[in-house]
Amino acid sequence: MIRGKYALTLALPKGRNLEDGYAALQRAGLELPPIEGERTMIHGQEGKIAILELRNADVPLYVDLGIADAGVVGKDVLLESGRDVYEPVDLRTGVCRLSLIRHPDSTGPIRRIATKYPNFTGRVLRERGWVADVLELAGNVELAALTGLADAVVDVVQTGASIRAAGLKEIEVLAHSSARLIVNRQALKLKSDLLRPLIERLRQQSQALAEG
Repeated sequence: MIRGKYALTLALPKGRNLEDGYAALQRAGLELPPIEGERTMIHGQEGKIAILELRNADVPLYVDLGIADAGVVGKDVLLESGRDVYEPVDLRTGVCRLSLIRHPDSTGPIRRIATKYPNFTGRVLRERGWVADVLELAGNVELAALTGLADAVVDVVQTGASIRAAGLKEIEVLAHSSARLIVNRQALKLKSDLLRPLIERLRQQSQALAEG
């Protein structure tokens, strides 16, 4: 158990948001432990700030259940997780979008949609009154559209270059995503002396990025 061992426990995702999230927190004045060793999962000394290095999808769970006081994760992951966390800051990094993608030759009705985001996709279908089967895939989602496994796919798009290279077409942007600071609601009350100044400094950073 790590609760109570550290002054503040932060959950950071492996992958594209780790470096950006770490840098943003450092610029906000936190004295962060170095990320050392591929096999190390908890970074930090007792009584100081600790970092949990997690898979993207696990960050909202750790923050929601209070194992981590706060974390950084993409909005796309939050939309899929449905976890009840406070989301006070858009860090404006890791910008991408969740889009509906099809093969240009696919013009008929959409009956099957393949995605790594089944919960998000299911909500979109219900909100729009669409009827389609949602196929959850763990691997290359684009392949489902190329092989005919699905009539369309919902996936993350950054520049759109990979979609065009695969001969696919982005039909519609369903949601925009970027890295967000998320905070456990109870921790916000119990550790407000640490978390509220952090939130304010990160908001100032975000505003500066927005203004160019």
